[in-house]
Amino acid sequence: MGGYAEGKKALGICDQCGQQFLLNTLKKEWTGFKVCYECYEPKHPQLETKRTVTDPQALFEPRPDAKADLNVFVGSPGDSAFASVGMQPAPIAPAIILGVTIGTVTVEIT
Repeated sequence: MGGYAEGKKALGICDQCGQQFLLNTLKKEWTGFKVCYECYEPKHPQLETKRTVTDPQALFEPRPDAKADLNVFVGSPGDSAFASVGMQPAPIAPAIILGVTIGTVTVEIT
């Protein structure tokens, strides 16, 4: 048979101000101290930990890439682009063609 003594006349000391109060009137603070009603301060919301939001790292049920070649004409730089070789203007660059590989896209409307 263990336990702690109880009683409505039990006395306790406030950990903040050192005054003596009835033990059942002392309130436990977020720091762990038992304090009187005058010394009690609730925990400030800024001291709460922030909720962490993580970005997903992988796709759910990924599909292998389907390959298809695609060539896109981007065009020559034209007169507005300026390039130089030393102090001399560079010759006009040849047309630029961009090559990429894309997959297929499936759209379902429900």
